[in-house]
Parts: sequence; C-alpha cells; structure tokens
Amino acid sequence: MPSEENRRITDVGTLKALAHPLRADLYRLLCVERVATASQLAERVDEAVSLVSYHLRKLAEHGLIEEARPQSGDARERWWQAASDGVSIQDEDFRGEPGRAAAHLAATRLFHDQRTDRYRRYLDERATWSPEWNTAAIDNESWMRLTPTELTALKDELVALLRRYDEQGRAAEAAGGTERREHVALHMYGFPFRV
Repeated sequence: MPSEENRRITDVGTLKALAHPLRADLYRLLCVERVATASQLAERVDEAVSLVSYHLRKLAEHGLIEEARPQSGDARERWWQAASDGVSIQDEDFRGEPGRAAAHLAATRLFHDQRTDRYRRYLDERATWSPEWNTAAIDNESWMRLTPTELTALKDELVALLRRYDEQGRAAEAAGGTERREHVALHMYGFPFRV
C-alpha cells in the first residue's frame, strides 16, 4: 500500500529516472489508476509491453513504484502501484552544483511540456465534454504583488485545499459515488517575473 505522503526526491539518479518521458507518463498513470499491470499500461501509452516492463522496473529500482497486491487470480500478472501519494521536487535540493541544477531544470521543463500537452488535448477534445464539464473547467491567470513569504503561504494553503478535495473525492468514490466522477488535472504555477 502506498504511503500517504509525497516522496521528496533529492537525488539526481531518482530525478533522472522519473524525468524520462515514458516513465513520467507511466508514473502519472499509476497515480491515477492506483494499480495496473504492464500490459494495461502498455495499451494506454501505445507501447510494447516489454518496453513498458523495462521502464516500470527502472521506476521500481528508484523506489518510485512498487509491486501491488495481485488484483486477479492470474499468477503471471505483476501488478504495480505508486510507492507514495506523489512526488515533490524542490529547487532547494538541486541548487549549488551545476550538474544537479541542470538535471532539475531539464526535468522541470519535461514535466511542464507534458502538462501543456495534456491541457492542449483537453482543448482539442473540449467539444466532446458536456457543457457542465466545460463550465467547471478552470483557465485562470492571476497577477499579484507578493513577497516570497506570502507566495509560500499561498502555495501551502492551495496545496492543503487540493488535498482536502482529493481526499473527499476518493472517500466518495470508495463509498460508491462514481457517477459523473472523472479524472481532473489541476496545474498551478506561481512564479516571480519582471516587466
């Protein structure tokens, strides 16, 4: 069973293991699906099962995923799950040494590009979603003048709010409330800039 906490990644090896495009997709899928086999994941990412199995083993070597309790009676199936509720990658853990900083920057750019691609897919498919879902979808940009302390407090409050809604949704789903429930991605960025 995955731990409830986000795993904080502080070493370059684990960061690089996750920052492979296919591995990042597989990790996200396991976070969303909770448990899956290599075959199920291979179908979702349209890749060969052998390739997906290889990348799952690499994620497991770094403790990002782990074997899950079998979900069927087929002993040949190997089930996987995320080893934690998610991951946390902090800039402060990769400062100072140019190689560490470069690895962090490359990973951050990859994750951002993948998030942007996912949002673009939603935009391309928007017509297939109901008006109610399209009204509920968020596309917001805010301009504020804050101190680093205020931005940190805002971040902490937003993360706590997101966790509360996630826990509420998971509890409702576990109690059978699956009708009209969909996966929802919420991407937030808060960063300083100068004009």
